[in-house]
Order: sequence, then structure tokens, then C-alpha cells
Amino acid sequence: MNNIQLFLTSTLLFLTSISSAQDNSLSFFVTSIGSGNGADLGGLTGADAHCQMLATTAGAGNKNWRAYLSTVSTNNQAAVNARDRIGQGPWYNAKGVRIAQNLNDLHSTNNKLSKTNSIDEKGNIINGFGDKPNRHDILTGSTKNGMASNEAGDTTCSNWQNSGKGSALVGHHDRMGGNNRISWNSAHGSFGCSQEKLKITGGNGYFYCFSAD
Repeated sequence: MNNIQLFLTSTLLFLTSISSAQDNSLSFFVTSIGSGNGADLGGLTGADAHCQMLATTAGAGNKNWRAYLSTVSTNNQAAVNARDRIGQGPWYNAKGVRIAQNLNDLHSTNNKLSKTNSIDEKGNIINGFGDKPNRHDILTGSTKNGMASNEAGDTTCSNWQNSGKGSALVGHHDRMGGNNRISWNSAHGSFGCSQEKLKITGGNGYFYCFSAD
């Protein structure tokens, strides 16, 4: 092998290693702020735009961001499953920690979601169980498998367009809580849909954002 062939071979190997390197930049976060209007997020479109806005402020606006939220079927639309909206993974938090490799990993006990790892887009830890105020309730409207719920009653605060009466399924970002409510995405229902009711329940209108790229 002459020098030119050796150079070309080495260059090809180098470029291949770069292309196969894992991108561990920000691709998951808990919102640092909610809509400010309880669980009225402007529907899925408004929630996605909120994720995109926060990601942009964190320097990751070049990715396609989606809110981890399910909606139930209505006369005008079919149900939407949160797990179907967020791509295939892997996902990394603002500290470069991989919280899940893929969808199955995310929806298993093997994921790395915790108070330490379920951080906001700026890398800040969010108050959890035992903190004052507790803010570990995260809006999802989902079952533990990331599907839209078929429970009777409201589980999505009117598909994320209601800040009054109603309820939404929430998860605990710290995976802590009484009565075995340790699910990150489906721990219990909220007391209502207003900002005040979400706070009383133990949240603040936050939700999960994932890069779907």
C-alpha cells in the first residue's frame, strides 16, 4: 500500500468513526416553566412549541422537539399516544446522561429517570417529594406504557386545552411518592386543571420534552 492509499484509508476510517459516534447532546428535559395557565397548553401543538422554545434557549433548537403527552379520542380526532410522538431514542439530559436507549428501555424499570437525572433544559434539578414546594407531578395523560388512557373521566384536561375543572394523569419525575406512586409517567390524576389545583396536587404544570430526531 503506497502513501496515498494509506492516507485515503486512514481518512475513511476517521470519517467513519465520526459518523458512528453517539450524539449525547441534549435530547430530553423536563420543562423549567409551564404554560402559566395550568394544563391548558394550547393542545399538542402549543405544548410542542413550548418544548421547541425552551430547547432553543438552551442551544438545542435545531432538533425536532415533542411534548410527551397523550390525548384521548374525540368526535374530531383519534387518540394520540405519547410514546408515538417522541422518536426512537436514545435520549440524553442536559448533563449528557443517557436516560434511555429506546422506547422499550424508557418504558421499563431500566430507564435512568430520577430526581438527579430528570432535570430541566438548563440542567437544573426540579423540586421533588419532600421538598417545599413539591413539584414532582409531570403532566402526561398517559398509562405506564405511554399510551392514551381509556379510564372513565377526564385524563388529559380536555386534551390539554382546559385550565378549569377536570383532571390529568401525571407522573413523578423523581419516581418517589406514597402508596407506590413511583411511576415517572402515570402515578395518579391531578385535583384539577388550573394552575392552583396542579400546585395543590404537587406539580406546577411541567411536562416532558423529547427530541424526536
